[in-house]
Amino acid sequence: MTEPVTCRLREMRWWDIDRVLALEKDLFPEDAWSRGMFWSELAHARGPEATRRYVVAEDGEGQVVGYAGLAAAGDLADIQTIAVAREQWGTGLGGQLLTELLRAATAFECAEVMLECRIDNTRAQKLYERFGFEAIGFRRGYYQPGNVDALVMRLTDPSTSVQGTEIHG
Repeated sequence: MTEPVTCRLREMRWWDIDRVLALEKDLFPEDAWSRGMFWSELAHARGPEATRRYVVAEDGEGQVVGYAGLAAAGDLADIQTIAVAREQWGTGLGGQLLTELLRAATAFECAEVMLECRIDNTRAQKLYERFGFEAIGFRRGYYQPGNVDALVMRLTDPSTSVQGTEIHG
């Protein structure tokens, strides 16, 4: 594991989209989200009727080195995205971002959290398993245009996965 990182997590705002897109295209070149997709998600992340929580992680120099987003509907939350810059892999930043999303799911009073993860992304799968997610199925050809399958994972009672965790920054 690389040296633990201390990043500042904060709410993603519209002015972060360009920096987030650069990271998105580097990490997910075949199926990167578009600018419009991020705009649409952020439109649902503010105000009293908010159903989304999106955050960015900034390093000590103010560079965006990660981001994550969650959507909530009723008592179900769905992790939309988590991304960590390659140079930050193994530092614990993915866990910090996931912890923040699970806190948001708890605040939204969600009883379950779902996600899809590329079947070939074992690094992410291990992270989710450490937090108590369990594999419950597959979505064939979910990631396009590469036609890569997704592993569907579920966590029941997200509040138990974040008790006692601390986010730095």
